[in-house]
Amino acid sequence: IRLSPAARSLFDEPLAIAVQGLGPRQQVTLRTSLRDERDELFQAWASYQAGDDGVLDLSRCPALPGGSFSGLEPMGPLWALQPQKPFRRLVKRDVQSPFLLQLEVFEGHGDPPGRQLAEAQHERAFLRDGVRRVPVREGNIRATLFLPPGNGPFPGIIDLYGTGGGLPEYRACLLANYGFAVLALAYYSYEDLPKEMKEFHLEYFEEAVNYMLQHTQVKGPGIGLLGISKGGDLCISMASFLKGITATALINGSVANVGAMLHYKDITIPPLGANFKRIKVNKSGIADITDVLNNPLEGPDCQSFIPLEKAECHFLFIVGQDDHNWKSEFFAVEGSKRLQAHGKEKPEIICYPGAGHYIEPPFFPMCAASMHQLVGKPVMWGGEPKAHCEAQIDAWRQIQAFFLKHL
Repeated sequence: IRLSPAARSLFDEPLAIAVQGLGPRQQVTLRTSLRDERDELFQAWASYQAGDDGVLDLSRCPALPGGSFSGLEPMGPLWALQPQKPFRRLVKRDVQSPFLLQLEVFEGHGDPPGRQLAEAQHERAFLRDGVRRVPVREGNIRATLFLPPGNGPFPGIIDLYGTGGGLPEYRACLLANYGFAVLALAYYSYEDLPKEMKEFHLEYFEEAVNYMLQHTQVKGPGIGLLGISKGGDLCISMASFLKGITATALINGSVANVGAMLHYKDITIPPLGANFKRIKVNKSGIADITDVLNNPLEGPDCQSFIPLEKAECHFLFIVGQDDHNWKSEFFAVEGSKRLQAHGKEKPEIICYPGAGHYIEPPFFPMCAASMHQLVGKPVMWGGEPKAHCEAQIDAWRQIQAFFLKHL
């Protein structure tokens, strides 16, 4: 098995895979495996036929129907990885160690496959050489700052995840590889922060913004915000009320405050109402929660709409049009209408058909369904694996271009 780069690559970089020394048009099965830090196994496999020269080059040879993916998919062995136990999502918990990818080639197209012909290992890393990881415990802030190599100063970004809580670092770290100073910020269910999502105080997030604005390695005058899901509406709230924010990018975010009370000084924004009777559960016991939230344009729920027209920043909305967590496209469109009604710049909205809720950095396999902290059962996130993978690659480029332009 010949890989390029050979032994190690960054997780969001393409990997070229080829198998040499097979017979002309020989039929083989390629299997990839990866274990996360909790020892959960993710696997993908595909049937192939080598070329006339006995070389199986994934950029030239299509995968045959019947496997985890089919067609000409050079990165299929990575984006099609699926958990062996249901409702597991691939996340990186320790960015300082790489994921170890196992590749195996077997004779023929059987299940179980024939005899093993070749195997290889490859490291998929998160930290580029020279990127510094700095744990931040200043005042109330619980975060990790990633600084690119070199003297700086660098454009600064605060990165927020969703209702899973904790301190996911992998997106912030991958973004820092491209020359951004990125603060992965925890806001609940981490160390001494609140255990549950009941209420949030924007003063906490303001402290993080000021930390970045005052940092010698962060290039001013303003910083960027990047948030997915619940992190998205928190970013909109930060942009609406706090100073020093130049650019805000949201991945399937909401323009209404969701899930918890939000306080800032003497202002309180209630959470958007929800009706759990609107959950639809399919035969496999997986919940579709798309219709659970109320409409933030109607009745008392209008109070949960975040006054984003107060923001002095550029907005980018990344939308998966098959998001089953909530109506991301509706939120983006209503946010755009509200900004324009107040004479503000029209935000950039990029829609991806076939993409679900969890639009992650490139080559993370799509998670179709997993446990939801607030619902207490597995929910479907939406998406079609190949379209979702393509959306992740494009969105990653768009997010970087947006921040480079405005920061």
